Amino acid sequence: MADKYLLHVTAGPSYDLSTHHPIPVNTPHPLHISSPHCDASIKVRIQNYRGTTSSITAPPPSTSPYFTHPARLTAQYSISFTLLPKTTIRGPALLFGNDFDHPVRDRLPPGFNTALRIVKWAVDPGLEGDVYADRPFLYGMAGGSVNVLRVGGKGKVVDEKGGAKGEEEDEEGVLEEGGQGEEGAEWRRSRGVPDEAGERRKWFLSEKGAGWEWEAGKVYEGDFFNGFLDFNEFALRLPGFSLSILPYLGGKDALRYVMKNKDTGDVLFVVVFTLVPKEEGEAAERGDGEEEEREEKEEVEAKDGDEDGKGKGGFEPTEDDLD
Repeated sequence: MADKYLLHVTAGPSYDLSTHHPIPVNTPHPLHISSPHCDASIKVRIQNYRGTTSSITAPPPSTSPYFTHPARLTAQYSISFTLLPKTTIRGPALLFGNDFDHPVRDRLPPGFNTALRIVKWAVDPGLEGDVYADRPFLYGMAGGSVNVLRVGGKGKVVDEKGGAKGEEEDEEGVLEEGGQGEEGAEWRRSRGVPDEAGERRKWFLSEKGAGWEWEAGKVYEGDFFNGFLDFNEFALRLPGFSLSILPYLGGKDALRYVMKNKDTGDVLFVVVFTLVPKEEGEAAERGDGEEEEREEKEEVEAKDGDEDGKGKGGFEPTEDDLD
């Protein structure tokens, strides 16, 4: 059943999909986002990617060198970002997670509560939410949710060449925990932030982590990844538990990752993974619908031109034009 669908990945500064653009999955090219709340660059990598193409590559790469790195061999996907907040945000107030615009309680599969307990144990102990609400959500504090976090200095997210400024990745594109240069390293040390990623995540969930601030004008880099969500088979694979999610997805459902400010409600960025029927996705890539619409429009215009005696491209001035 999974082979009947393609995955379409977009991102933007809000929930409104008209503000979104396709992400070039499994490429070194980030998608840049700018809004009154932040500047950001986002990359998405998916192992065994079977999805729609982007303007960067056609067909899209099915994998990335990222997944050959020793620290990412078990990962199935990654959302990495470079973020520059434009206002200072309390550490516990910056959230990262999933939400929906509509109830999903009637379509939650058997065993979902068990799966959620395993996710909180194995993926993010700070995860909180209500999947039975009219607008269900599962959020964690961003500083405790992301697997890797680097702190940079003051600066810009995008440099003059259009790349993400300050990203410190190896040749596989893998971000390392720590500080960007001496300024970033000293910033972490002065606040007692542990050097190791796992300890930093625990620290963020403690009282000590409450003193963290996402400072306006400072660059932060993060990488969120795990091996539990298989986008190739649309399945959740947890320790001792496996669950296919495809039979429970509706035609308009999408998996949405959101970074937002809990204190103000401001959305910093949104990444959306949407299932598209394979025939529909391939037709969109060929531009079949647009081509047919263009041909019909040209045919109507030509017919109208012949009927009024002006012919194609004819022009009859009005009194306003003569004025």
